[in-house]
Amino acid sequence: MSLLDMAIQAGIWALEILAITIPVALSVAYITYLERRVIGWMQIRKGCNRVGWAGLLQPIADGLKLFLKESIIPTHANKALFVAAPVLALLPALVAFAVIPFGETDLFGIWKSPHLMAIANLNIGILYVMAVGSLAIYGILLAGWASNSKYALIGAVRSTCQMVSYEVSMGFAIVCVLMLAGSMNLGDIVNAQAGGFWHWYIIPLFPMFLVYFISGCAETNRSPFDLPEGESEIVAGFFVEYSGMWFATFSLAEYAAMILISLMTSIMFMGGWHAPIPALDFIPGTLWLLGKTLFFIFLFIWFRATFPRYRYDQLMRLGWKVFLPCTLVWIAVLGIATYTPGLSTIIGFWQPWR
Repeated sequence: MSLLDMAIQAGIWALEILAITIPVALSVAYITYLERRVIGWMQIRKGCNRVGWAGLLQPIADGLKLFLKESIIPTHANKALFVAAPVLALLPALVAFAVIPFGETDLFGIWKSPHLMAIANLNIGILYVMAVGSLAIYGILLAGWASNSKYALIGAVRSTCQMVSYEVSMGFAIVCVLMLAGSMNLGDIVNAQAGGFWHWYIIPLFPMFLVYFISGCAETNRSPFDLPEGESEIVAGFFVEYSGMWFATFSLAEYAAMILISLMTSIMFMGGWHAPIPALDFIPGTLWLLGKTLFFIFLFIWFRATFPRYRYDQLMRLGWKVFLPCTLVWIAVLGIATYTPGLSTIIGFWQPWR
């Protein structure tokens, strides 16, 4: 490869990275605005509507306020880990977007065949998302330990137990998707669902869809599973000692993870960028994917406005005694159906690899 080709390739990679990171960063900020307006609408009040037209500049005002606030580090805290913990919580959620495909494009006819709109098209993309996403636990655990506060440490331990518990159920739900798609490549999983909503994996895997999405709520510490922020019990959990931008970084990590879970749910169960019926294929696929993702983000917000917080014993019981057995049973059912005469014909409709 010549030097010019290397420079062109590097420029393309830089543009791809900017084309994904900038919208993700802006969407993380403006989902806070969306959440406040939607919850306000559900509670019959207006929500933020003063800064800018319809309150659209409120996230910027909040960011400036947090940026100008003093960041206080406790005297006896481990300062290096105290500062590193918010970054370790945010980075995995952002790095995972590197393999998320946002559609296919031929760049207005310049390319002969459609290219996947992703920074990296890995054959083990779904394994990469699971591996990188699980690293966020270390940021939360370090935040509680480095604060040198019993309240923060209890909150960090509770959050770690919660995230580990529900990652198991999420992993087995993903195994069911892999058994149908026959690939770990996220682009292949989406293309396996092409041709209309009757090809989408939400139909044969509806229980796994519920398990994955509800586990995603627990994984991101969202209501009604926001036990780490049980302020009535442990004074705001693992980030009780954080202020200013360090506190905002934990909030950004939560919203970035919420977007990631919504994208993954759309890709694995709802056909990704494919239209529900082939007659609507004239609408760009990226718009379909973003629309489905926005719907699941709305569900996250709706849950927060509707359900009361779970008790900790209820949280653990749901993860280990309900979701885990359900996923194991469904894996067995899929395996038996795949190689049983008669049933294999039915389940084979969603298995393009056969």
